[in-house]
Amino acid sequence: MMTRTTADTKGEVVVLLIGMRINRFWAAHLWLPVMLAMLRMLRDLRKEPERGLLNHVLLTASPRTYYVVQYWESKDKLYAYATASDAFHHKAWARLNRMERAGKLRGQVGIWHESYVVPEGSYEAIYGDMPAFGLAAAHGQIPLEKRGRYAKDRFAYRSQQAPVAEKTG
Repeated sequence: MMTRTTADTKGEVVVLLIGMRINRFWAAHLWLPVMLAMLRMLRDLRKEPERGLLNHVLLTASPRTYYVVQYWESKDKLYAYATASDAFHHKAWARLNRMERAGKLRGQVGIWHESYVVPEGSYEAIYGDMPAFGLAAAHGQIPLEKRGRYAKDRFAYRSQQAPVAEKTG
């Protein structure tokens, strides 16, 4: 019998997708530093959990496109990391911007990111015979029955009960 679980999320979920596309394989001297910087940032964030990265998954979309799905504690912590002058991200981003302004990266390597702040009730997850992965690795994993057998039930889950209005009169 398959074991089914779901993510033990409460409240909003913050997800960052960030990646790169190798436009010209022969330009390894330009795209390899971008890839290595991405890996270093992840290593640094693992060493500094107070920055707010809960979990990440490294993925590839093709032999040219690599990206990371990141789960963050909050959008404020994501913003704080993105702008922190003491984080490696700041140094790597400044270097990338200098290279871009000089026209060195144009057409060689593409970079992108997408950020999502997902309110509670707008996400759900199910894992069948899986260790904690993705959202469940970021927020914990619980038996599916705690949130509902069907997706509609998991979408309807709320971690906080709405306050009950007092009756007057």
